[in-house]
Formats: sequence, C-alpha cells, structure tokens
Amino acid sequence: MQRYKYKYSRFLLNKNYRFSRDYVLKYLPSNLLIESYKSISKWKGYYPTPLLNLDKLNKLLKLNNIFYKDESKRFHLKSFKALGGAYAVEKISKKGDEITVSSATAGNHGKSVAWGARRLKLKCKIFVSQHVSKTRVNEIKKFGAEVIRVKGNYEDSLKKCQILSKKNNWKIIQDVSTKNYKYIPQLTMAGYSILIKEISKQTNKYITHIFLQAGVGGLAAGLVAGVAKYFKRIPKIIIVEPDRADCVFQSIKNKKLKKIKIKRESIMGGMSCNEMSLVPWQILKKTTNCCVSVSDKNIAKTIANLKDKKFSKTSIIGGECATPGIIALIGMCNNRKIRKLINLNHNSNVLLIGCEGNADVKLYKQLLSKGRK
Repeated sequence: MQRYKYKYSRFLLNKNYRFSRDYVLKYLPSNLLIESYKSISKWKGYYPTPLLNLDKLNKLLKLNNIFYKDESKRFHLKSFKALGGAYAVEKISKKGDEITVSSATAGNHGKSVAWGARRLKLKCKIFVSQHVSKTRVNEIKKFGAEVIRVKGNYEDSLKKCQILSKKNNWKIIQDVSTKNYKYIPQLTMAGYSILIKEISKQTNKYITHIFLQAGVGGLAAGLVAGVAKYFKRIPKIIIVEPDRADCVFQSIKNKKLKKIKIKRESIMGGMSCNEMSLVPWQILKKTTNCCVSVSDKNIAKTIANLKDKKFSKTSIIGGECATPGIIALIGMCNNRKIRKLINLNHNSNVLLIGCEGNADVKLYKQLLSKGRK
C-alpha cells in the first residue's frame, strides 16, 4: 500500500442520503433516457466504450474489481461530452429550422455542440473564457464553429453567450440548468446516462461503489439517473471534486445550493465550477452517499500511471479530469477509518469514470512528462 501515498483533501458524509428511483426519475424522466439511447445508438460510429479492469491497482488496494469506463474512445471527441451537447442539438433542431446554436464551455461540451451542429449543417457560436487553452479552442474550430473569447471566467463567458444569443435569436445549448432553463440540460444528462446502460451490459458483477466527477454536476446526475433506471442494485455514490472548486461538497454540507469563490483555477479545468446546476442539485442532494475533494497534486502522476500500465495491463489515455476518481479511491483506501466507513473491502466492485482522454493534447503531453519524472 505504500506505493501510492495519495491523500484526499476533505471528506463529507451526506446525512440527508435517501435513494429513491422514483425521486431521481422525476427530475430526469425515464422516457428521456430511453429516447437518448434509441437516437445515439443509431449514430454513425457509435459503439459502447470499453469497460477496463484496473487489475494491478486492484491487487494493491485489496478490492474485488476496479472497473474503469474509458471515454477516451467516445466517437472521435475523446470525451463523454460527445453524448450530451450533440444530442441536445439534434433534438432541438428536429423542427427543421435554419437555426444557429450557441454555448459557453470550458472545452469538451462546446466541442460536442460544435460537432452536433456540423452533423446537421447548422451555424454554431461557442463562447470560452480567457482560461480555456488554445488547443481546446482549435479543437472546437475544427468542427466549423465560431469561437468567441470572453475576458474573465466560465461564468463571464456564459453571461456573454446569453446576452448575444437573446439579441441574435440563437438557440442556447447549455449543460447548466436553472429555474427557467431545464429541458436542454436534461437532454444532455439523458445522453450521459448511456454510460450506465452500456455498463449494465458489459459486466454481470454488481457495482458496489461509483466514484463520480462533478463540475456543475451534469455527468454525476445523468449517471445517477442511469443507475436508477438500469442497475438492479444501488451502489454507494461518491462525488469527487477539485478542492479548489467543491461546490457540490459545500452545497450538501450547507443543505442548500452554495456558490463558492474560486481563488485559483484547478488544472481539472472542466471541473473548475463555482456553482451547481439546478437539476443535478435536486438529484444529488439525496442520492450522494459522500463527497470527497482532491488537490491537483497527484494528477500528473496518475496520468502517467494510467499510460505506463502501472494500474492495469492495458495502457490507458486519461486526461486530467479522468484522474480524480482514482486519486480519491486510493486516498480513501489509505485511510483505514474511511475505508471501513464506506465498506471498501475484498467484496467491492468499484466503478471509476475515465471521462476523457487527451482532449487537450498539449496539456496532456505536459502532464504525462511531469508525471514520469
């Protein structure tokens, strides 16, 4: 166990936990999940992404299985986001109008929206903050979208997107839900639920623990809805966030939506969010067993360990946002009290979400090189 001295930053047990399938599917209806799978499974190039086994790490942590859902192989977008934005674009444009779609993004969601727009020959405007790398911007531009840079953070890019979209009558395809904007984020989350549909067919082992990354909470809530719909047994749900941007942790701790102040952006850019989305909050506040936050410290090392077959017999390309579940799992297994508290033992079948590959090629190369030192 001494080989990986990973630690998590903070841990919180959710005292309001009460999982109910009906409750979850009230906020993300079953028919949306079924429709998303029907549509997306017919797309050219669709196939279930691999469910790998981190067998070397598994031996070290003395668990039964550690499954890793490898989203680096999702279409050619190298991210789970391919299932969300592009699907929402398809649903919204079904009316056959000559619409222009718009979105604000930290990277992968905008790429999915741009790809979805190109598939349907629609015009597309993507807003990014000053923190979004040039590599990610170029990836979005590849799909023919116009990229508009906005001074400030993600929130500033979203505000600008909303103002210009209203003025120009563009259709906003956002993955963040608010009181008056729920349907499109629900469509993106329904797309994400396909991961769980696939996993339910890829293994006959009952998953006992799922580690879910959270930014605004869309992926986590979409996957929890998938669990409610497709899994026979409900596993323990562990939400993992950067310790610099732990808005789910703080919201669950305070029993209300909590907006936090990000003093310094995490390298996990796609997860560096200061406020939860509304529908995910409604789902996650009751279905999360516990929240864990992790620092940026072990990201580079984890990326290198995935690539260099230290965790499994397979070489895996996992980007910065694919690492926090692994870091949290090792950190929790290193803490005897926490390990016992959430029943991580030789019977555990743990699921980790490798949510992206080298979506930002330049950053991936830098982190890989740093992690190998």
